[in-house]
This record gives sequence, C-alpha cells and structure tokens, in this order.
Amino acid sequence: MFDLPVAEALPALTAALRAGPNAVLVAPPGAGKTTLVPLILKDEPWAAGARILVLEPRRVAARAAARRMAQMLGEAQPGGIVGLATRLDRMVSDATRVEVVTEGLLVRRLQSDPGLDGVAAVLFDEAHERNLDTDLALALCLDLQANLRPELRLLAMSATLDGAAFAGLLGGAPVIESLGRAWPVELRHRARDLKDHRELPDAMAGAVRDALREHPGDVLCFLPGWGEIRRTQERLAGLDALVVPLHGEMPPAEQDVALNPAPDGRRKVVLATSIAETSLTVPGVRIVVDGGFRRAPRLDAATGLARLATLRIGRAAAEQRAGRAGRQAPGVAIRLWSEALHRGLPLADRPEMLEAELSALVLDCAAWGAAPGDLAFLDPPPAGAVKAAQALLRDLDALDAAGRITEAGRRMARMGAHPRLARMMIAAADDGERALAADLAALLEERDPIRRGGPGARDVPADVQLRLDLLHGGDRADADGAAIHRIRRAAALHRRRLRVHGTVRAEGDAGALLAAGFPDRIAARRGTMDGAFRLASGQGARLATTDPLGKSALLAVADLELQGTEARIRMAARIDRAVLEARFPERVRREEGAAFDARAGAVVARRRLMFGPLVLEEAPLPHADPAAVAVALAEAAAGRGLRDLDWSGAARQVQARILWMRRVEGEAWPDVSDAALAASARDWLAPRLHGKARLAELGGLDVAALLLDALPWDRRRALEAALPARLALPAGRSAAIDYTGEVPTLEARAQHLFGLAALPPLAGGRVKLQVALLSPAGRPVAVTGDLAGFWAGAWAEVRREMRGRYPKHPWPEDPTLG
Repeated sequence: MFDLPVAEALPALTAALRAGPNAVLVAPPGAGKTTLVPLILKDEPWAAGARILVLEPRRVAARAAARRMAQMLGEAQPGGIVGLATRLDRMVSDATRVEVVTEGLLVRRLQSDPGLDGVAAVLFDEAHERNLDTDLALALCLDLQANLRPELRLLAMSATLDGAAFAGLLGGAPVIESLGRAWPVELRHRARDLKDHRELPDAMAGAVRDALREHPGDVLCFLPGWGEIRRTQERLAGLDALVVPLHGEMPPAEQDVALNPAPDGRRKVVLATSIAETSLTVPGVRIVVDGGFRRAPRLDAATGLARLATLRIGRAAAEQRAGRAGRQAPGVAIRLWSEALHRGLPLADRPEMLEAELSALVLDCAAWGAAPGDLAFLDPPPAGAVKAAQALLRDLDALDAAGRITEAGRRMARMGAHPRLARMMIAAADDGERALAADLAALLEERDPIRRGGPGARDVPADVQLRLDLLHGGDRADADGAAIHRIRRAAALHRRRLRVHGTVRAEGDAGALLAAGFPDRIAARRGTMDGAFRLASGQGARLATTDPLGKSALLAVADLELQGTEARIRMAARIDRAVLEARFPERVRREEGAAFDARAGAVVARRRLMFGPLVLEEAPLPHADPAAVAVALAEAAAGRGLRDLDWSGAARQVQARILWMRRVEGEAWPDVSDAALAASARDWLAPRLHGKARLAELGGLDVAALLLDALPWDRRRALEAALPARLALPAGRSAAIDYTGEVPTLEARAQHLFGLAALPPLAGGRVKLQVALLSPAGRPVAVTGDLAGFWAGAWAEVRREMRGRYPKHPWPEDPTLG
C-alpha cells in the first residue's frame, strides 16, 4: 500500500493484534509508524466500523500526523477518514475512522465516556516520552480493558521504547521490532563543553554557520525554549538562509512554515524545541545541531511549587534528535557537548511522573473511582507527591477529608484544566465572571503576553489586569502578539465549556477568582516593607520595589518563580479583605490569644482576623488571660531551646539524677532530656510562669526546684533514697555526687574518706558509683569504682607518694580504720 520502512513489520503486528489485545512496536525514526500503522489497523476485522485513536504527546505532532495521513488517503485535510482533536482544534466527522488526539484530550474523553464506546484501539505514539497524561491515559485504558472492554486493543509505539518494560505493563504483550531503512548519520561532538546553557545561542549560531558551509541540506537545531530560539535567531541575522522558529505555542500557520520546504528554494534553518524530537519529519533536513538541553517541570518539595527547569537530555533523546538528520538522506548530527560528557549522560530522561506536581492526576484518578496506587503505572506516582496533591485538592474543595471526590471535584475534573484553574472557573457566579474566569484560565495556561526576555525584564509589572487589557484591545510595546492570539483562542474554548457566549464582556473581581484557585497563595504584605509578602502557605514572596502592586495590603498570586529561599511574584491581582470575608467565610476566623513577639522578647495579647495562617487584622487586647500568656511564653522558651532558663549546676544534677532513674526503672520516671523538656514545656513550665510575660524574667526561676516539683511526692522520696545528691562521709562530712558523666562520680580528699571501707550502692546496686580521690591540694591521685579493693591494693603506692609530698598529713596503712 505505502512504501515505508515499517511496512515489513506490519504482518507480525497485525497477527499479534488478532491473537491478543496488546502489542509493542519499536521502529526507528522515519520508519512511518506514526502514519502507516493506524491506516493499516483501521481495516483489521476487529476494527470494523469503529475508530482508532492515535495519541500524540504534542499538538504540533498531532497536526502533522493527521495531515500526513489524510494526504496519504487522498484527502486535502483532516476531517474525513482521518480526524484531528486537540485542545484548540477539532476536525472530525461521522466518516472518521482514525482520530489523532493529544494526550490530555484522551484523559478527558475517558472521564466523560469511560467505556470508549465506538473505539476499537488506542495507539500510544512516542510512549517512551513518559508524559504524565500519556502514563495516566495508558493506566486508565488498561483498567478499562481489565474490567469492561477486554477486546479493546492497546499498542505502544516508539523508536527508543523500553520494549520489555512496556510489554510487562501490557500483560506480557509481544514486542515487534522494525529495523527500518534509516540513512546513516555521522555524529560529531564539540571539543569543549559549554559552561552554562546561557552560552547556547552563541554556540548554536556558530555551529549553524559552519554546518551550512561544510554540509548539504537544511538544518534542524534543538534548543530548550523560546528565549534561546529568539536569541539564536537574532545572532543568525544576515544569514543566506531562511531562519524559522518551531515552538508548540506558535500559531499553526507559522508552524507550517517550518514544516514545509522553503518556497524560494533557499536553504532553511529550523530553530526548534524538543517538539521536533519525535513524530515530526521536517523535509529537507540533513543536518541536526543539538544543544543538548530541554525544559521540564520540576516540583520543589520545600515549597510545593512547580517550575520549569533547564536540564541535560538523556542519551535516548540525543539518539532521537540525531535520527532527524537521516530520515531522507545521509546526514550529520553535531552535538554541542563532548564525547566525555555524553558517556556520563543518563540513559533516558526521567519520566514526568517522578518529577511533576500531581494534583491533576490525583483528581482524575478520584473521578475515575480509583486511587493512584490501584492503577497500573510503569513508575508508580511518588507517595510524597500524591500526598501533597491530595492536600491541595482538599484545599480546593475537590476532595473531602476522607479523600473522596466531591461534587465540586467532579465539575473540576470535567473542565479539562489544571485543578486550580478549574476551581477558579467553577467559582464564577454569573456570565460576566465566567467570561473573566475563562480569560484568566487561558492567560495562566499560556505564555505571559508581556515579554520578559529583554533588558529591564525584571521590572515587568505583575498586575494581571495589564494582561487582561491586552486581550481586549490594549497595547504595549512589549506585548507578545502570538501569545495574545493563543490566549484568546484558549479563552474562547473555556467560554464554550462554561456555556458563555463569546461576546459577553468579562467582568468581575480578578483577585476573588484567583483566590478561589490559589487559596494557598493569598499574600499579605509584611509590615511596612514594599514588595515583601507572606503567602498563606507560609512561603515568603517578593515583588520588585517599583511594582505598583508592592504597596498592596493583600494580593491573590497566580504565578510564582522560585528565587533562592523566596519566590518572586510574576502575576497577581489586588484583593480586598472584605471580598475574602464575603467569598470565603469558611476560611476566615476571628481569634483572641497571646502570641510571642520576637522583637519585643515578650508575649503580647492580641485580637486577630485570620485567613488561614495569614493575619488580616490585628489589635492589642487590654486584658489577657494569664494562663494563655504563660503557655505562649513557655512555648516561646521551648522554641529557643530553653536557653533563657538559668541552667545552674544544681539544675543539671537534678536532671541527670532523674534520667538515671529512667534508665534503670523505665517510663515510670519522666523523660527530662533537653528535647523532651522543650516538647512538654506547656505542661511543666507554663504553670510556673503566671504573672510573667517576658523572656528576661525566666532567668530568675529555680530550674532544679521546678524539675523536682514536677515529680510526685513518692518519686521525690525514691530519688533521694536511690540517688542522693550528697554522700555522707566519716567525721560528719559529706561530698556531692556528680551524675552528669557516664558514671556518677564522688570527688573527695583522700583524708575525708579514711574510715569508709567501701562505696555504698546506688539505686540498689543498679547504678555504679566511682570515687575520685584528691590530694590535700585538690588534685586527683586515683579514680576507682572499688574502694575496698583500692585500700587493699593500690593504696600502698599512693600512700608512699603522698607521704613524700605531704609529710604533715596523716597517711595510715589501713585507711578503713579512720
């Protein structure tokens, strides 16, 4: 039917899918698996009258694949036998038998049609990329196949797939491999590694100029993001070639320029992100220049915020990229890193499942009726990320306290947006607010329409309203026209989902809507500092001091960028306290109590209006509850490690004696270690602090007495009997026992021990006692735990030495006689 390399594997593939429901196809880039396999499978007996769904991880690849398949069938564009469905485009009809869909849409379809009625097979193209939605869609399809649709065919396809792992996930499915007919690709590595990805534009531009001189064909360059593409394009100004970008956020017409031959026959340089890594064939390309980096979302566990990070690609991705040069003729792949660095690259990029924020996945699982751990994933979702996602979903009212999906959660799951944005959209009260919510959701999904790449980018205002104005005819010199076009299209889609007519004016309080989706990012200004805020999550956040929002008392923050220990607010809206109280009464509470003020070093009683942990209003209380003040002071002291107390030697001895008793008799005795005392300060310290409010007053407390007073009377008597503070010595003397060392130790001059035949047992013999004998000058002369043995043995040598040094003192041969 079609002369494509993958054709030689089709007999084995069709046989496998006739014999069983699942299979894995591994074929090199350019083999034709994306376009030929679906067209062949639609004519299989098991697919009669039903659709084949082809899942593509990217919109650009989905459009290109659908268009190519339509052309192969003689159709001008998708919408006939071959259809296309992405978030922004839908070209399908009753005649459609092969429908190319993006990964997020398949998850939405499974939620609305959990039986996938009329679908005979789902093909997961480029499954090796391990995108979150692909992993989830495959898990849901496997669950559907196991419980309702055993006849549903599932096929995983890729050029670099871990066939054995996917075969195991698909129930021991057969793996069919196609050798294909890829042209040879010469690999060249840079001699010196780049110090930083910011050097990429200069290095890439230089490599492109050299490649055009030395090799035939067009050039495909891989760069991590839009900023690097734009800067590289600037550095290639004046080049005798057509230089075009290829990015997922470009309008389709601009993408087509990159995907089609140059109309005037000139050579072409395509500057692309990783969207060109798989599925796409860029005609005429015989040279690949690979920067070796990619952008990927990463979750910061300390803050719970996701951010795009620039990462090195793995070796599998590097092979995929290099293969782009050999799709139509022999080519060359130039890698902007050394062979030594290449050997140290990971075999593959880490799956998004292990790095991403998982609230959308957890919500989809809840809507499906299964916990994430109950579904079949190649890599199970990390427990910590699942727990964080569940906490966020509870905060958004999508899950109840038991983790079950709520009615609000079901509405959110149907919205086809991130749970935060979905919650914001369902919070809208009327058509005007719904139109505004649609604009906000689109704005936050897409790239900021105000460019940040040039000089002074750090001073771009954060006000959301500036962006909303651009969507409705406003103008700025730094506006990004392409981004505005995409946002408008996405907003129109959200309006349709919200059943809002496109001409309805967007009206309402942007801050209130943002607060519904980002309750943990309500921000209160810290003191009188312009631009310094505290988020409801506890995280610190900042605005540029010149930003007009910097003086606001309260903000609803939509977009944050991590910078060191704090976050930079990139997009936000003002919100009034009255709006918070009216819209979110369940989150607002009034409380009275005492709190420690670190600057004053004292407990201050206040009346507060709180939104979660944020203080919206605060006023002093003239009369405070003494017990509450005492507790607050005790907890403040505990937070400082109790160092404000006077830990005298006597206090440390009492503490050590109690700990010795706990060691020998167990939990009948309290734990009075420093850590335990700090943890229980409310119980033992607070009752002794009535009438006190300042840390400075704690130094006058008798800590030894406090510790003893905390013991019941019978325990105090037992302590004195078992581990006395002092030991009686002959001639009416006594000496203190030091319990703070590894062995309790009695220090005394040797003369004061004359007449003491042996050391008495401590705690009934369960605690050893040792004695340090001192000279008349107070210097140690011997340490022993067996005084009787010492008198009978080593004493003779000590006696001779002491008699020589201190002849005026008595040194009896038998000290036991006194």
